[in-house]
Amino acid sequence: MTVQTTIYQPQGTGIIRGSTLILIAFATAFFPRLLNSMGFPAPINFVHFAAVPLACGIVLVQTRIKDKQQIAITKSILGGLSVFFSVTIVSAMVNGAGAINAALDFLLLTEWLLLLLAIMAIPITPKGLQHLRKWILGFGFSNLFLALAQKLLLQIHVLKHTRLTIDDNVQGVFYLSSGGHVVSSNVSILFCVYFCINAKKAPIWMRIGVASLTLMQILFADAKQVLLVSILAWVLLILSQVKNIGKTLQYALIASVVISIFWWCIWNIDAFQSYTGWIRPEIYGPDGDATVLKGTALRLIPHYYQSSLNWFFGLGPGHTIGRLGGWMIRDYANLLVPLGATTHPMTQEVWSAWDSSYLGSSMFAPFWGWAGIWGDLGFVGLAAYLYLCLIVWVKICPNDCSRFMFLNIVVNGFIFTLMEEPGFMLSIAALIGLQWQEQQVKRMQHYETLYAIGRAKSLVEVEPH
Repeated sequence: MTVQTTIYQPQGTGIIRGSTLILIAFATAFFPRLLNSMGFPAPINFVHFAAVPLACGIVLVQTRIKDKQQIAITKSILGGLSVFFSVTIVSAMVNGAGAINAALDFLLLTEWLLLLLAIMAIPITPKGLQHLRKWILGFGFSNLFLALAQKLLLQIHVLKHTRLTIDDNVQGVFYLSSGGHVVSSNVSILFCVYFCINAKKAPIWMRIGVASLTLMQILFADAKQVLLVSILAWVLLILSQVKNIGKTLQYALIASVVISIFWWCIWNIDAFQSYTGWIRPEIYGPDGDATVLKGTALRLIPHYYQSSLNWFFGLGPGHTIGRLGGWMIRDYANLLVPLGATTHPMTQEVWSAWDSSYLGSSMFAPFWGWAGIWGDLGFVGLAAYLYLCLIVWVKICPNDCSRFMFLNIVVNGFIFTLMEEPGFMLSIAALIGLQWQEQQVKRMQHYETLYAIGRAKSLVEVEPH
């Protein structure tokens, strides 16, 4: 019996191990908003754009992994990234977008894939996996506990808030950022799901406690859409299991119970009353205000096309309703404009439509991920990105927990710009990568057990009688 044991090779003996590089890179995307609110200069928010690709490159160059399946997955993702990068460059050239636009747009959309590649590439032992899991979970729980502490400190007026509401300032490690309460709550629920499902050695009271604290954060932050997104991701997960009738029925039964309890809570518990603001059928019809506002960019973008190439390559990276065009270039103009960042009048027209609407919730925002990719990079760019997502779904998501997390990306892409929020996307990459490595360790332990049994049998057979 031949057994591959490459996953158990020790990590590189350089100054910094691969897992440490990954943790540092993850931290540069997870904590900069908090550091910025504490007085660090604004460029701290851009460090991860260098740290994540650098860490990925070092790990990939130094890795000694020889598993054929893993190598094939890595090549597929790198090939897809090359295609997507080429499309981004072509789109920038066709539309006269700045080079900094192309670079930032590419990284905002693919940085999570680079971190995922790096996590997959480190040769890891069970002890090393435990170490990596401990630190990543520590990052996630620091966000949860900080958010709960912020709620308390805001209530007793120790923390001041000069903009947004008290609820909107419950932002965890994403403190004092626009939409930080939604990002923080999304991150917390993903870490909660991972912990409750995968931390099998944790006592049940601890899992229930983590789930309860996470729900408290979501309610304190008034991040209504987070629960809705999770429910929709769960429904999509159920639909993806249609070939497995038993699992589909099991998930559907649990989902129906949870949704029924949630519906009861909306109408009977004060903490859930804010959800009733969405239950207005008149705003969701074909000509409803929410539908019209949500589709604003879809109607406006083609009006700015100057040639047939725009259908294929969009209006250029950072020129429509993605995170870069919608927020970053405006918020960091003093940093990005001197570097050649370009904008497009289409973005301001969408902003005007949203500012004039009475629907202020991000659920109805005309700025959302999938439309942003299409608007910036056209149908070719959207197809290239969907291909990368398909690779992750088919080849890297090893279980239903990781598929649920991936579907959170898909659903959020129809709501707001979280697909380009580094802290959110890299958190999902870290958790999916952890689960992939856990499957690898289990597989290798299984092979080693079979090898040990086979070797023991062979010794018995050759032993003289």
